[in-house]
Amino acid sequence: MPGQQHDLHGNAPDTAPIALLLIDVINDLDFAHGKALLKQALPMATKLAALKRRAKRAGIPSIYVNDNFGRWQSDFQKLLHHCLDEDVCGKPLAALLQPDAEDYFVLKPKHSGFYSTTLELLLQALGVHTLILTGIAGNICVLFTANDAYMRGYRLIIPADCVASQTVRENASALHLMQTILKADVRPSTALDLPHVMASPQPP
Repeated sequence: MPGQQHDLHGNAPDTAPIALLLIDVINDLDFAHGKALLKQALPMATKLAALKRRAKRAGIPSIYVNDNFGRWQSDFQKLLHHCLDEDVCGKPLAALLQPDAEDYFVLKPKHSGFYSTTLELLLQALGVHTLILTGIAGNICVLFTANDAYMRGYRLIIPADCVASQTVRENASALHLMQTILKADVRPSTALDLPHVMASPQPP
């Protein structure tokens, strides 16, 4: 009955002050420098998978923010099966970071997770004020998403070991920019006390 239908999010939290965003990790990496990016992304993915498990235990929802690769008919499940079941460069990455049934997903047409997507509405519905940004590439889509999140007043946590770019130098440069300009906390994921972060007050 309509009056009894209070849970709109399945097994995911109905409200949460913090959300984990996994940016472009379900990716076939079918482009010129895909193999170079995979080399950097695989060690990151192991750390991110562990962080995602900790986030789930802490009641933090995970949101996959994924490129639609210019195909407006894109379906996230089809993309997932493409990356898991076919012999594509990004298959090892998708295998490590495949979503759970209760996870959210948002498809994006451009670099930022906020540009022409439902991400902001989802975050408002959940009551999120702090974002943990992770994924690839640190110097492109993570950076663009972080910039848009900062302008919207979100507190940013961007664990240095949970983002990857084509080169170590590019990644370090992006992290420095996000730390100094966007006021992001870039401490490693292993140093994050998630229950403490969950209890932190909303930023002014």
